[in-house]
Amino acid sequence: MNKKISLLYLVKNLSIVVGLVLVWRGVWYVLDEIDLLFFGDNHFWTALTGIILGLIILYLPDKNLKEIEKL
Repeated sequence: MNKKISLLYLVKNLSIVVGLVLVWRGVWYVLDEIDLLFFGDNHFWTALTGIILGLIILYLPDKNLKEIEKL
């Protein structure tokens, strides 16, 4: 029984990781296309915007950036 639970645990967590990677991959390609269409494939502005938006998203829930300390 313990072996079955361990296998189920592994499959569940592996499927979560694969799902996250696929979402990341999709977002990455969409952002590359936006970069190509609107900024002439100049990565500077989209990278800067991504950093700013990422910091805002990390800041908003708790009104601090302590999530960065975990890295």
